Amino acid sequence: MNIYLTIGTYEFLKSIRKKYENEQMVLFENEEHALLLHETSGKSLFETPRSFEIFDQSGDIQDRGFAVFNNIPVSDEGKPVFEYRFKNRAGKIEEVPGFIAIRVLRPTNSDTYVVFTLWEDESSFIQWQESKQYAEAHKKRGTAEGIDTQTNIFSGPSYVTKYSVPEEE
Repeated sequence: MNIYLTIGTYEFLKSIRKKYENEQMVLFENEEHALLLHETSGKSLFETPRSFEIFDQSGDIQDRGFAVFNNIPVSDEGKPVFEYRFKNRAGKIEEVPGFIAIRVLRPTNSDTYVVFTLWEDESSFIQWQESKQYAEAHKKRGTAEGIDTQTNIFSGPSYVTKYSVPEEE
């Protein structure tokens, strides 16, 4: 399975989604721009997408909620370690109320992996960050066993983008 992402204006991306209404697409927006996500086993319908292979997933992507994209640049030599850690993740996120879906995405045209999570609302995401499950899932962070302390894994700093699924007019 693949995920393709493209950004643009809300109205333009809405027209793309309408044109391909039989495809699995979700339109998100934040204060800066809109983002259209296309999940498919086929090729991208976007002209210049960010392209990913799904290498871990849980839950079904839905056309509602609050989305968090944790963008993590990973070096070529760090990819096997990064993927091993995520393939063997604790799976604690699925236990948290308000969780809808997660996709761990391997880039096909960049070095930036994306951990995409979808929540009922922003407060559900915040509750995840404050939960015992979050603490358990990230207990190695900052320790000798934590991936964040290993050298040559990351090719740049990670960053988070957040979006909401707008209510249709």
